[in-house]
Amino acid sequence: MGQGAGPAVDPDSAPRSAEHGARHPARPHPPPAPAHQAPTHETPAHQTLAHETPSHLALAHRARAVLRAVPWPVLPAVATVLLLCLPDQRGDVGGGPHVTPADLASMGLVGYCALRVLRDRARPLTRTAAVVLGAPALAVAVATVAADDPSSALTGFARCTQIFVLVPIAVVLLLRSRRDFRWVAGAVVVLAVVQGAVGVRQYVTGTGASYAGRDVRAVGTFGPLDVMAMATTVGYGALIALSVGLALPPTRTGARWPRRAALCCAAALLVPLALSFSRGAWIATACAGTVVLFLHGARRALRVMAALAAVAVLAVCGLGAGSGLMAERLDSITRVSAAPDRSVTDRYSLWAAATDIWRDHPVTGVGPKGFAAHRDGHASIGLSAASDTAGAGHAFQREPLLSPHNMYLLVLSEQGLIGAVALLGCWSALLLCGLTRLSALRRAGRMPLPGHAAMPPQAAAAQATAAQAAAPQAAAPGCAGARRGATGCGAGAVGLLVWQAVDFLYADIGGPTTVLTSVVLGLAAWWALSPAALRDAPPTPGERASTAPASGPPRAGLRPPYGRPAFHTANAARPCGPPSGPPSPRQASTPRGGPNVHAEEVRR
Repeated sequence: MGQGAGPAVDPDSAPRSAEHGARHPARPHPPPAPAHQAPTHETPAHQTLAHETPSHLALAHRARAVLRAVPWPVLPAVATVLLLCLPDQRGDVGGGPHVTPADLASMGLVGYCALRVLRDRARPLTRTAAVVLGAPALAVAVATVAADDPSSALTGFARCTQIFVLVPIAVVLLLRSRRDFRWVAGAVVVLAVVQGAVGVRQYVTGTGASYAGRDVRAVGTFGPLDVMAMATTVGYGALIALSVGLALPPTRTGARWPRRAALCCAAALLVPLALSFSRGAWIATACAGTVVLFLHGARRALRVMAALAAVAVLAVCGLGAGSGLMAERLDSITRVSAAPDRSVTDRYSLWAAATDIWRDHPVTGVGPKGFAAHRDGHASIGLSAASDTAGAGHAFQREPLLSPHNMYLLVLSEQGLIGAVALLGCWSALLLCGLTRLSALRRAGRMPLPGHAAMPPQAAAAQATAAQAAAPQAAAPGCAGARRGATGCGAGAVGLLVWQAVDFLYADIGGPTTVLTSVVLGLAAWWALSPAALRDAPPTPGERASTAPASGPPRAGLRPPYGRPAFHTANAARPCGPPSGPPSPRQASTPRGGPNVHAEEVRR
């Protein structure tokens, strides 16, 4: 090339550059600003929208997501449980009715549920649920009318109706899915952890209730007037944590830490349970825990029981001087008939008095709150007038023995055979229905859809095989996770009911934790009787709108969204897991649960 020639050009690159220029024309440069125009630091309007609007939209979306995640209908139940963390300011037992903040919250819970029932104008309960949960109310009403002093029995009628009828029904109606169940059960665990921590601190610092001449008995914030309250709360929390830990899958990496945390929480709650020195709570927790373990499998039950036994031995050995008191307390369980202590002797006398009262009034009893008035006429001369209480910030005082410390004998003496049959029949039906639902869920090959019966094992296995062959990505993992979650809720509810049934052999209602007992009975009744127990998440607005009547009386088959979920027949064939085929044009253009889907369901 010559000296004046330009740079060499590759002949192959020239057409490519020309083609690139044709496809991507050069953008014109903006004209330079005039020299007399001063520079400004203001941001143009389009740049402001581009940089600030997405952040505000993201915050708004997050706020809406948080609000949607909060289970507003069950917040009254959660508040009722958590208000029991407040210290009990009761000065004595015989000072008349004592209303706690938790009692007021339970009244608000019942009132809120009544307003929702009136607003939805639909039959809230099934016939089975109405009969099972309404039988105790009818029995206590008959006993109140037939009492020797009906006016004084009205207080007992209101209390029994609140604990065994109104609050459980409110919990059954307000829980819309297993997610709501987990919120209330989680509140119980939080309460157990708080009370257990306070109890352990009382034992370590020597500020607990008086026991064997030493202030070492863990009673939490409930005080020495209700020494069983903390043990009851901790027993509930340990069972729930155990059931949740066993239900979580052990193989997935993301679910290992919740499983370990739940099992460690259940083991840690055994320490304050032991420090409560409550023999009835120990026996009830052992029986109910064994039932929960075997509901999750025999092999797993044996492994966990061995681990818990090791933890219990380490806990007892680490208590130092208190291990002697605990060993003596454990040994007293085996000596209740050969060499009973003073508390056991008084309990036997109270049981005999309750039995004699029932023999004099076999059908309807003496009426609610009537045991104390008839006790002295039927008790032996060796019965103590009261028990000694002291410690935990309270001075020494005598607590009168106003109940037989056996719920079944208390109902038999105050409500007769009518009340005993109604109450035992109600709890037996709840236990049977809960076990039946849990057994059907275990036998099913996949999670049954709400409102539909569980599939037979052969049909479920055939459907699972066909689904795996047709769409491997939509097969069993999601259904197995939902089934494990349902098994955890069901085993926990059955365990709580078993715990209460065993504990009532040595205790009865009374004190601040009576409201907690009613919430626990509501959880057990929800699992046994409510179709919402088969739903893992609350119904969407589209599903609620599709099941609500437009006007007039409710149609047959309709259920309100909070207690009785109803599914459209189009959902019956919806598989558990992601869809296997490409979406239709209508599905691609309309979001799930959107207005077009709702309109189509209404037209159908």
